[in-house]
Amino acid sequence: MPINASPHFERAQTEYEQAETTEQKIRCLKKMLALSPKHKGAENLNAQLKRRLARLKYTKEKEDKSGKSSHKGIKKADMQAVIVGETNTGKSSLLLSLTNAHPKISETRFTTTKPIIGMMNYKTVSIQLIENPSIESEYYDKGLTNTADTILILVNTLEGIKEILEKIPKAKGKKIIVVNNKNNLDERKITATLQSKKYNFVILSKNLDPLKEKIFQSFDKIRVYTKEPGKEKSPRPIIMKPDSTVFDVAEKILHGFSKNVKETKIWGPSSKFAGQKVGLKHKLKDLDVVEFKTR
Repeated sequence: MPINASPHFERAQTEYEQAETTEQKIRCLKKMLALSPKHKGAENLNAQLKRRLARLKYTKEKEDKSGKSSHKGIKKADMQAVIVGETNTGKSSLLLSLTNAHPKISETRFTTTKPIIGMMNYKTVSIQLIENPSIESEYYDKGLTNTADTILILVNTLEGIKEILEKIPKAKGKKIIVVNNKNNLDERKITATLQSKKYNFVILSKNLDPLKEKIFQSFDKIRVYTKEPGKEKSPRPIIMKPDSTVFDVAEKILHGFSKNVKETKIWGPSSKFAGQKVGLKHKLKDLDVVEFKTR
């Protein structure tokens, strides 16, 4: 710590130490450089800060090119959707309505400064829903949007759709336009316009089930339940890719578990009859139930 460092510099340093993303660290370092003492005794400190800033900028460039999220602590779930939109469009309120998260809701611009995670329970599955900070803010996590399975584009106006789409050219996930009709525009005109552009969309209302169903249907996944001999099926399914096999399910339960499987029975859409015995190569369908007998 340099001599005569101001309290503002010390706060900026604390913010830097607590920063979770490369972008946040860059912002904090710039603030530290602006607030650091300029006398001769602080020359070494300023040189260190500049070298650190250069390294972080290089890291940020690599992250942007790779499309990966720089935010630490977000482990992607089997089903992940990200809410994207401009400030004050209702992203936090939507997250609150759909999940178990408790985001801070305020009329102040850029209230959300880091991604907020919630879990939405629907049709026996848990869907990871994340509110990304406002797309026009410095806290916005581009990589998080680019890698999400589904992107909820939340807008208050139809003009906002094009603006956001132009800002997420590398996003690979399925996109759902969510219209938060705060201005009470004619819903028939909104519907006609969005249908003409062939958008996948929902106009928000008190009934959130249509939106939940669209989110659920956006994932290219199947639900497979497991059961032990003589017992009921598991309450929660295992989420798998289409055309997954019995072997894939066994390995997802525990790596190497398939070697211990002696016999497999299935119930559901892919079975010819209830309790059919199948091999490890049998392809499963949505809502199948699998029973394993081990050696």
